[in-house]
Amino acid sequence: MVKYLIQRIASAFLVLFLVISLTFVLMHAIPGGPFSSEKVLPDAVKANIEERYHLNDPLSKQYVDYLVNISHFNLGPTFRYAGRTVNDLIKDGMPKTAAVGLLATIFGIGGGLILGTIAALGQNKTPDIIATVFSTIGISVPSFVLATLFQYYLGFKTGWFPPVGWGELKQLVLPSLALSAYPIAQVTRLMRTSMLDVLSQDYIRTARAKGLSGYLIITRHAMRNALLPVITYLGPFFAYILTGNFVVEYVFNIPGIGQFFVTGINNRDYPTIMGITILFCTLLVVFNLLVDIAYTLVDPRIKLTTQKGA
Repeated sequence: MVKYLIQRIASAFLVLFLVISLTFVLMHAIPGGPFSSEKVLPDAVKANIEERYHLNDPLSKQYVDYLVNISHFNLGPTFRYAGRTVNDLIKDGMPKTAAVGLLATIFGIGGGLILGTIAALGQNKTPDIIATVFSTIGISVPSFVLATLFQYYLGFKTGWFPPVGWGELKQLVLPSLALSAYPIAQVTRLMRTSMLDVLSQDYIRTARAKGLSGYLIITRHAMRNALLPVITYLGPFFAYILTGNFVVEYVFNIPGIGQFFVTGINNRDYPTIMGITILFCTLLVVFNLLVDIAYTLVDPRIKLTTQKGA
């Protein structure tokens, strides 16, 4: 277990190094610069700007300096927000992004487990059909379309929830629902299939023969074993929650990291784009490692070991 964790952490650093290098190269390979869209600047002003942000240094020196700064958790200044650093943007935006992501996670996992279980218990009946329809909609309709529909019908038309903005708990509901629709659908499908498989096992029939109630059979025996495929999906689940936040935050005008990222792309703000990319990559690596560890907690028969020749 310890050896496995050490190897996973070492591979995580390698992945981060490759992501940093690839992002740096790609950002500097795109024609134009961060100040290309500005009005025509006098040569002296342009030279001062490049000197201030070290844009006139050789690319190799910029790359090495960037790696050194990252090793000290310094993601550098932003080009868009004068006097602020990328660390400042992450510090300001992360709580908002995390709040939306956390509520979307609760909706996604909780809603998916409940719908999947209900669909399995009522196979080929009305609950199963309703759950299947919701799953199809959640998978087929993009999050930005759902976000716009929720915003219009549940925000502007009915007034049930604030359609845009940030600051109240109610303003979290619509973006979290839009962000969680796809994960709810995926978890529902996985849970339904897994639960149907578990319910057909011999030990479930034995439990029924002993006279255990349906509630105890489901909660104590069936759900735990049915959760393994759902846990497998948690890695891609968190990846979707993080990346899907970009568009949802933009639609609902939430000043989170996703909005900073979109603004950074529009303004060729290299440090902001690379800093947020590195942050999200780190979170994904950590989430995937936690998912692997969760396997052993749900099913102790699973051992985390490295395989020779793998």
